[in-house]
Amino acid sequence: MVNVKSKSELEIMREAGIIAGNALHFGGQSIKPGMTTYELDKIIHDYIVKHGATPSFLGYGGFPGSACISINNKVIHGIPSKKERIREGDIVSIDVGAYYKGFHGDTAYTFAVGNVSEEARQLLKVTNESLFKGIEQAVIGNRVGDISHAVEEHCTSFGYGVVKQFVGHGVGMKLHESPEVPNFGRAGHGFKLCEGMVIAIEPMINAKGEGVKTLSDGWTVLTESGSLSAHFEHTVAITSNGPELLTMPTII
Repeated sequence: MVNVKSKSELEIMREAGIIAGNALHFGGQSIKPGMTTYELDKIIHDYIVKHGATPSFLGYGGFPGSACISINNKVIHGIPSKKERIREGDIVSIDVGAYYKGFHGDTAYTFAVGNVSEEARQLLKVTNESLFKGIEQAVIGNRVGDISHAVEEHCTSFGYGVVKQFVGHGVGMKLHESPEVPNFGRAGHGFKLCEGMVIAIEPMINAKGEGVKTLSDGWTVLTESGSLSAHFEHTVAITSNGPELLTMPTII
């Protein structure tokens, strides 16, 4: 069942989204070579709490961190660790959720740490572009497949692998709601988009091959090929004025 949001609910979701977006942006600004992913997670946790929200991921299904921090060939769900250090040349995906007044905001971005390889830079560029190509299709009357196809078509045109085991989703009072929003599919198919729907569009794209595997910790997802992976995400409301990005940061 898809939960359509009222105007008052969307207003709260804007607030939740801004907190999540700002926490992600602040976390990205805080990345320094040599710091641990645990230290980065604490920075994001403290920002969310300071602004009156709760980290959506902390304790979710037993997840031990406030943000998912995934480096290089980690696709998603990287667990913050005191032993894992960020290095010059890494790409670092940070996935953040903020729960505020009963609603969630969910967003992700993959940051380049210092001078990264051309391969990495291109992967980040194309994956981020694919997110916005998907967002362009998030309009009343379109279908989920229009979003999915736009993401897939852009990324596969560069030879990249689109992760199929994990997908975007509805967002609201629950972190994950209906409908699922895959990053692959046929235009004109899937759930029809209507005003008041809120969805998380989140391309997860591998430099080589679509295959992924989950570590024994039950969370960390890696590329099967060992190649780099990028992840970008926005929470998007379907409105009469077109798609509205609820998780755009407001801090500079």
